[in-house]
Amino acid sequence: QVQLVESGGGSVQLGGSLRLSCAASTMTYTLGWFRQAPGKERDGVATIHGDVASNYADSVKGRFTISKDKAKQILYLQMDTLKPEDTAVYYCAADYRGLREAERMRWTAWQYWGQGTQVTVSS
Repeated sequence: QVQLVESGGGSVQLGGSLRLSCAASTMTYTLGWFRQAPGKERDGVATIHGDVASNYADSVKGRFTISKDKAKQILYLQMDTLKPEDTAVYYCAADYRGLREAERMRWTAWQYWGQGTQVTVSS
């Protein structure tokens, strides 16, 4: 069992920045961030597998950066140039397996989840 606790969410204005953190009881091989807006499906935002390889949703490429600190057992998501459409609950996810590329952005493929942290971007 892996415990994940997100923090760092909040309210910002258009163009602002936030950094989300996810404290993990274990740093699994694959880690990721997902988000879910009201009435919508949970979508993949960014994933990191192994030490450096990462994937991003097209909507966040160039604005968001995923990283991890193995010693502190923390996963980060640096979010810059935020837009109102980034408003959602953001979830940290973990999986011991090396998920195939086609699976990484599908929330149903992941084993463990945090409780989520709200991000609200106003115009």
